Amino acid sequence: MQRRILRTLCAALLITISLCPIGSGENPATPPGWPSFRGWFANGIAEGYRTPVQWNVKNGQNVEWKISIPGMGHSSPVVFGNRLFITTAVSAEGPQVLKPGLYGDIAPVEESSVYSWKVYCLDRKTGRVIWERTAHTGIPKIKRHPKSTHANPTPATDGKHLVVFFGSEGLYCYDFDGTLLWSKDLGVLDSGYYVVPSAQWETGSSPVIYEDVVYLQCDVLKNSFVAAFRLEDGKEVWRTPRSDVPTWSTPTIHKSGDRLYLIANGDKEAAGYDARTGARLWYLSGGGDIPVPTPIVANDLIFLMSAHGQMSPIYAIRLTASGDISIKGIVRVNQYIAWSEDNGGAYMQTPLVYGDYLYTCQIDGVLSCYEANTGKRMYQARLGKGGTGFTASGVAADGKLYYTSEEGDVYIVKPGPQFELLATNSMDEVCMATPAISEGVLYFRTSASLIAIREK
Repeated sequence: MQRRILRTLCAALLITISLCPIGSGENPATPPGWPSFRGWFANGIAEGYRTPVQWNVKNGQNVEWKISIPGMGHSSPVVFGNRLFITTAVSAEGPQVLKPGLYGDIAPVEESSVYSWKVYCLDRKTGRVIWERTAHTGIPKIKRHPKSTHANPTPATDGKHLVVFFGSEGLYCYDFDGTLLWSKDLGVLDSGYYVVPSAQWETGSSPVIYEDVVYLQCDVLKNSFVAAFRLEDGKEVWRTPRSDVPTWSTPTIHKSGDRLYLIANGDKEAAGYDARTGARLWYLSGGGDIPVPTPIVANDLIFLMSAHGQMSPIYAIRLTASGDISIKGIVRVNQYIAWSEDNGGAYMQTPLVYGDYLYTCQIDGVLSCYEANTGKRMYQARLGKGGTGFTASGVAADGKLYYTSEEGDVYIVKPGPQFELLATNSMDEVCMATPAISEGVLYFRTSASLIAIREK
């Protein structure tokens, strides 16, 4: 009976959030929780609660709790009810070196250590570990970038199941008590740089759950695909091949009328699919050559961007898109692309639409604000003094934008057409993961810790 009630509640929450007019000029209260990468439908917004402007990790100001997390991981925490989940990869040889910063070294880390891929369930109010599970143990099948880890994908939950993805080490589904319900070996997923295939950089795409289905994007050197798996038992529902090189982007699910979209970023094949059948609805070529940002939807527009190689475009795509929508010639719009920008896209960060504006942050901390519906740039400003990397994606709550540098400085920006920095707070550790927000609490995953920040 309790499970049926919880499932009904989850369905109601999904319906509620799909009807919220995010990006319409208002930001209504969102359902509690943060169930997957960037929260509900990857929009990065959590409204309805007061969130802090100032904190101090060293003296405990507005710090709800702080715990150590062993190993390394760039996965974000996810929250549902009173549970918080996080993944990590722990080397048997002890702490490994992580190299943040702005540099061009593409060589992967050479290592032969045995790792344990772990899943933690915490009490979100206290940080107490409720249970811990080891999903897999062995030598990693794919090497990692010096800036990367072996636990990059963020888990996903529907309030009953927890799905975690460790790339070549498998896809796993647990219940909330930590019982393994099923697992799938998807083979070796070689996500190397296609120009230099030996430069393996590990997996980055996170699973997404909607309507009792798990969706996964696996762009690799050979045989890329998007796929859907039944949440109950992991049975494959459909699989659609993709003619793309490795990417590190999480797909987005969006419901509009009777149609359910799966939207995937890409270089050769950014595309929209029918999420129920896997049929490709539209496709677009002409992006940065190793896309990382997740697509987002606001104001009936799909925002796609990337920034590596010779291109760094932003595309605002209409939901009515069909067929090949690639831009041809010097005209940068067409029937299905409302507006585009040649040199405004982000390399690592997923964009943010908050109110009427689109925000995108470059890897070096340059923040740009655009009118979401028109593409008119309102400002461009630098966060920090330059020379610092920004990998974590921006999030928003309570009339504030939160951007985190790799050095662990969190810049709080007032939304709107003019740049205004409200505060800067330090996490005192390297921070590569996108934070989660739920019921007014910000959860930051740093290189060694998980820290809950709340206005007291």
